[in-house]
Amino acid sequence: MAKENATLEPRDGFTSKWGFILACIGSAVGMGNIWRFPILVSAYGGMTFLIPYFIFVILIGSTGIIEEMALGRSAAAGPVGAFGMCTELRTGNRKTGEAIGVIPILGSLALAIGYTCVMAWIFKYTFLSFSGGLYAMGQNMDTIGGTFGATASAWGANLWVIVAIAVSFAIMCLGIAGGIEKANKIMMPVLFGLFICLAIYIGTLPGASNGYKYIFSVSPGGLANPKVWIFAFGQAFFSLSVAGNGTVIYGSYLSKKEAIPSSARNVAIFDTLAALLAAFVIIPAMAAGNAELSSGGPGLMFIYLVNVFNGMPGGRIVGVIFYICVLFAGVSSIINLYEAPVAFLQEKFKMKRMPATAVIHVLGCVVAICIQGIVSGWMDVVSIYICPLGALLAGIMFLWVAGKDFALKAVNEGSKKAIGSWFYPVAKYVYCACALVALIAGAILGGIG
Repeated sequence: MAKENATLEPRDGFTSKWGFILACIGSAVGMGNIWRFPILVSAYGGMTFLIPYFIFVILIGSTGIIEEMALGRSAAAGPVGAFGMCTELRTGNRKTGEAIGVIPILGSLALAIGYTCVMAWIFKYTFLSFSGGLYAMGQNMDTIGGTFGATASAWGANLWVIVAIAVSFAIMCLGIAGGIEKANKIMMPVLFGLFICLAIYIGTLPGASNGYKYIFSVSPGGLANPKVWIFAFGQAFFSLSVAGNGTVIYGSYLSKKEAIPSSARNVAIFDTLAALLAAFVIIPAMAAGNAELSSGGPGLMFIYLVNVFNGMPGGRIVGVIFYICVLFAGVSSIINLYEAPVAFLQEKFKMKRMPATAVIHVLGCVVAICIQGIVSGWMDVVSIYICPLGALLAGIMFLWVAGKDFALKAVNEGSKKAIGSWFYPVAKYVYCACALVALIAGAILGGIG
């Protein structure tokens, strides 16, 4: 552990509690909130889906987020160093844990590469919204669909992949405090403010009320459907960015004077608010435009919503604001996903931050350009298998391998009041069991959500 401290502590860290919280919120607020959450709310009956979703957010926010933050902070390292610390505490051998810790690192890098392709689309559409290119398409679905088809095809967004990589590289080269923290302090308040403005405006449109009615509808029969609960857990799990990598690495930069439970609670609350705001924008907008509410996936954001925006009063401005929000959500997530691999190179190969960031981003750029035609399948494999496995491994390492005494000490460090006696058994048994179920269910059902 001392070896990892010597590497990470002089390098950088968050300068404030809210800087850390906003960065964690930024890592959690991403595509899962904006195109995946609204469609699940729509497809599974509004509040019928939201009730189990809220239950799982509370569970994960009070266990998984706390556990991963504490794991990273206690080791002052990413997954490789943190897992190595856990096995060293149990067996005196770091190598086994370090080898296992490579799994979430690979998951983070693979997810970041897939996200880079999606970010390329978002950068292009944000540009088109400012230039008027989107609005010029009108409501011609052949033109709108053809534009996205060309963008999302193999080699279809090469320039924009480079743009996405360049933005991520520029922010990350400035470091944790000077880059990631400052960027999220700007992007997250702006994102929430713009989403609130959009929600208010769209709420005034004729027909939008049908979207709200749907969101707040409850079907008792739907609550008895096991799939609703499985998908709700999968969405909460994915949305809160609990995968054994991003939250662990951000936790490693957190001061030991800060209380982790309150930080985890704020991340869960604001991530959920962002998801709800996205639902309150997208579903009423679709209702106002007489669009099919069950339309989801990439087509929701890049085809159906373009058609809806172009048909509503002030649609050009709405489109600009919406894609700015999506852009900020995506950038805040992608820098978190690239951070774990960058930190790994710093920890293990003693590389300075800029060369480590350059190596990871060049690799990410090359692979992202090559996989543009298969990005959906790529993201499915990562989200179905690698991310849930990483979260499960992190829980096992911290709660089962490192042990109760160490785990509680790590969680309570910096807190004025010790966490309740409920935490350890709930985290060890309930949360880890749920992570295992998410992994199995994802494999059986072909992906959660």
